[in-house]
Amino acid sequence: MVIEEALRARPDDFAAWHAYGDRLLRQGDARGTLIRLEQRLARTRPAVRPAVEREIADLVAEHEGRWDDGLPGRARVRSRRYGFATEVAVEWSDDVREVVEQVLCAPFVTTLRITSNAAADEDDYGDDEDSYLAVDRGELRPGRLDLRALAGLDLGRLTELDLSYLSVGFDGAELLATLFASDRLRALDLRYCRIADTGLAALAACPHLGGLRRLHLQRNRVTAEGVRSLHRFTELTELDLRYNDLGEAGAQALLAAPFAGSLTRLWLYDSDVGRDGVRKLAQAANLPPGLRSMWRCV
Repeated sequence: MVIEEALRARPDDFAAWHAYGDRLLRQGDARGTLIRLEQRLARTRPAVRPAVEREIADLVAEHEGRWDDGLPGRARVRSRRYGFATEVAVEWSDDVREVVEQVLCAPFVTTLRITSNAAADEDDYGDDEDSYLAVDRGELRPGRLDLRALAGLDLGRLTELDLSYLSVGFDGAELLATLFASDRLRALDLRYCRIADTGLAALAACPHLGGLRRLHLQRNRVTAEGVRSLHRFTELTELDLRYNDLGEAGAQALLAAPFAGSLTRLWLYDSDVGRDGVRKLAQAANLPPGLRSMWRCV
């Protein structure tokens, strides 16, 4: 529907949701009532809020079990807006293409995470170097995905995609770059995906990924060459490059990127860029002051 397309593009449009709620009410869909209640809650005085919150909780408890009838059984809803699934996790399986295709037909799903039962849970990796090395040694190995199973799908309606801790490889990254037919994607999480410089270059060359704002590339065997590929992502504001061998050349390539002055968050360690790289970052006039001062403390 046109109104659903508009709401995917402008999810905070209060008036459009109000109109959509009217339509749902005429169809006997309880989510129309939920829209009214949640919009009322946003304007309610603190003393009255508990009563409205109880009304919302009762409505959700009564109807939520029927709101995901269109989603496949293996899809796990992680977030909702007005009762509609907006963020969904899917476990890799032999029929993953059909499952993802069904998920993408849900009217307001814009965030997708694909996991693998062959992968260790991300919490198992810990936050220390020994845990990271355990992954590299194969003791905690991300599940290998053959992304050819998704060939031909259009992921263009997504605004966020998370493939973290899955061994996509550079060939998988090359195929991934072909699955977007619009420029809506804003966040891409590829931690531990082993895409390397070749895969990163393929993603950077995709004409529909230029709108990325948040990109996670932790432990992906990226070098200074890969950082130079990032220059095509001109609108980045958050970038994770931890545990990649970037060196001083990587730090210099990062500072030469068109987005360097717009970064609000940068995940990077001194060991990733070396002493000379740290010095360059600490003295970089084009880095935001907060980031520059952080490197002066290293």
